[in-house]
Amino acid sequence: MPVMDFCLQLSADYPDTSYGADRVYRDMIDQAVLADRLGFESVAFTEHHLVNCLMNPAPLMFAVKVAALTERLNILTAVVVLPLHDMRTFAGEVIVADTLTDGRLRLGVGRGAFAYEMDRLGVPMDETRAKFDESLEVLTALLHDEEVSWDGEYYRFEPLTVMPRPVRPGGPPIMLAVLNPDGIRAATRRGFHIQTTPLSGDDDLFRRQVGAFTETREEMGREGEHLTLSLSRVAHVTRSAGHRARILDAAHFYYGRFDNLFTGPGLVDHGRIRELPHAGTPAELGEKLMIDGPEALIDELNRYAEVGVDRMILNVNFGLEQSATIDTIHALAEDVIPHVDASFRPTPTAREVPA
Repeated sequence: MPVMDFCLQLSADYPDTSYGADRVYRDMIDQAVLADRLGFESVAFTEHHLVNCLMNPAPLMFAVKVAALTERLNILTAVVVLPLHDMRTFAGEVIVADTLTDGRLRLGVGRGAFAYEMDRLGVPMDETRAKFDESLEVLTALLHDEEVSWDGEYYRFEPLTVMPRPVRPGGPPIMLAVLNPDGIRAATRRGFHIQTTPLSGDDDLFRRQVGAFTETREEMGREGEHLTLSLSRVAHVTRSAGHRARILDAAHFYYGRFDNLFTGPGLVDHGRIRELPHAGTPAELGEKLMIDGPEALIDELNRYAEVGVDRMILNVNFGLEQSATIDTIHALAEDVIPHVDASFRPTPTAREVPA
């Protein structure tokens, strides 16, 4: 069975704003240091602004901090929201971050997911696809070519050269966040790594997502051999029925807030996402999430490895206290991942993913 790497999502969920942003980020750093010590291949974090969920408005800055305190971890921005940035300055920021992380940066990019956030930052959701597509073209050109000019819909500029130039040709590997299977096929054909998720566990969608990637990679032959598929899932190791019920209650509360932004009305009060009830019950949600005992998680991860997932991005912190997050990180590394057939490596070196 092929090797499947394991990534820890550092989720800056902040339901109780009295906790303090300094403690939130210190908790995330402590999780990253622990993941490095326990042998996870990478950590990931997501760019979001203006709301107290997945709260990380400076992902490249955070990547540099994590790299300074760890030794082996690859560091994924999963994802940076390209339509919110000017590629002429963002390209230089990427190059500096890649340099200061000693080449451990993996640049995950996406179009944006929360209408509340995008609208207030001047990029309505109905414009994000077109602006993302052009931004990605501009970014890759600026990273690969020494002098670039542009005449498009969102970018028009005379010849310029981003300085400094990338240490490694073309800059860090770029990973696209894509949910739609047809979009996965198109992005894979263009030579990009893929990050996807079946959201709260839609198995049919998951199989179509993986099939779109693996079939396209096979069609590409040697040109596609280096491409990787990362799958993001909420996960937590539980020890008893009562423990599982408590964690599912926390996940249920989290998804009520998340869905308010992702699919719902986007009701936010002074940066605090309004607490709306999730559509299903905690028990129904438990059928869709990886919140269970070690044996059940081992079986689920083996299934992902068998169908060709290259990296599992495990989001273990959804508004839980730090002690619960630390406990489940230990449980994953000690009781679950070593028993997955996809050969967990306890202390790996940072694996280079070709651009």
